[in-house]
Amino acid sequence: MAGNTGYADIAEHFRGLIRSGAMNPGDRMPPIREVMETWHVSSATASRAYKVLKAEGLTRASTGTGTVVARPASDNIAARVRNHAATGRALASGETSRILEVGTVGADETVAARLEVEPGTPVHVRRRIVSRDGAPVHLSSSYYAAFVVEATPELTQPVSTGASRELAAERLGVGQDRVLEEVTSRHATEPEKEALGLTGSVIVTQVVRTVFLTDGRIVEVAVKVCHGSTVLKWSTPLS
Repeated sequence: MAGNTGYADIAEHFRGLIRSGAMNPGDRMPPIREVMETWHVSSATASRAYKVLKAEGLTRASTGTGTVVARPASDNIAARVRNHAATGRALASGETSRILEVGTVGADETVAARLEVEPGTPVHVRRRIVSRDGAPVHLSSSYYAAFVVEATPELTQPVSTGASRELAAERLGVGQDRVLEEVTSRHATEPEKEALGLTGSVIVTQVVRTVFLTDGRIVEVAVKVCHGSTVLKWSTPLS
């Protein structure tokens, strides 16, 4: 594959193979030397492509094997905020969002405690399934208080904006400040198994995120559910 091939081209090639299922978790990636020969690139270019794939959570180092395809991964909210700032999209490349439900529900104990309202208080919900290259990745339910919906009436429409929280913060004129993400594991409910295409007794990972604005108000409480084997990624600066 001669020509003006760059590291991004190589990374996109393998990204497509992994996300399409042509390469599966645990499959061995070609050695750097083979990539160099196939694509007619330098060691630095091939290595940089592999670093991109690793940073995206698509591959990992395996002792005695080299680089292998990683298990499915789901970014945390910080990565999605950065992606939106850079590209205008909250979803990653190859991801799509389909609305399953939009409406008003009584807040359950989990949501009520984080929105700081009494259980049963009416709140707005947007429930959607996020897929990657057609395969369900996670089921997400976002809950909003009345003041958020009043400022952002688009949230009442069954259309995926791909950046509902960013739109709400913009309309409110207040930036997003921080997020609390709480992770637990449990058995999947029947509706969750149906939405995610799961069968039998399945363990899922649940992430409850609470997003705060710079003025201290809560713009969103969301509950994300994914298969228990999905890798959840965080990257936290230590300095």
